[in-house]
Amino acid sequence: MNKAEILIIDDEPQIRKLLRITLESNQYKVVQAASGKEGLVAAANHPPELILLDIGLPDKDGHQVLAELREWYHKPIIILSVKDSEQDIISALDNGATDYITKPFRSGELLARIRSAIRLGQNMHLQEPLITAGDLQVDLIARVVKRNAEIVKLTSTEYNLLALFVKNAGRVLTHQYILKEIWGVGYQSETQYLRVFVAQLRKKIEDNPNNPRHIITESGVGYRFS
Repeated sequence: MNKAEILIIDDEPQIRKLLRITLESNQYKVVQAASGKEGLVAAANHPPELILLDIGLPDKDGHQVLAELREWYHKPIIILSVKDSEQDIISALDNGATDYITKPFRSGELLARIRSAIRLGQNMHLQEPLITAGDLQVDLIARVVKRNAEIVKLTSTEYNLLALFVKNAGRVLTHQYILKEIWGVGYQSETQYLRVFVAQLRKKIEDNPNNPRHIITESGVGYRFS
């Protein structure tokens, strides 16, 4: 049995059953809650490695449950919801969700996102100065980037952007979050500005910038570093 415990907060019995079968068959321990209040109590009594949270709960708005969890819970939270509007997704991610998956979902994709999120949660508090992702190596202390052991020349902004991505590897970062972190609050609506810099960065670190494997576009939402 995998030691990772996952808490499911969802009011639909069929979804909870499907998730439980899928997770337990992949060696995860599962705890279930059918309401926001029940989920908050379960998380507080025995904090899991990861939480799967539905936005449409019967007693509390899922965004409020997310906000309450994030007051103290720092491990991954993946939103599972039928709500697929850009605003719902961006709101959840900006308010601390690690990832957002819309229903209906594919089990394989869900499991991959869970594995990625758990790895992210395990590494969040590690002060690792040297990060390696395939052929890419980023030294966060020396501010040196290498690809296939050769130094990649980046501008200061390009480096800061890449550093933000690698520090949050596996997490979806919204356009607004990236713009605020790199350029400041006044640039949060300049998504075209961000696209230009991401395109420049991809040309320097990707084998094929048109089919990137490091900086992945999350359509209409932002980017994920893989």
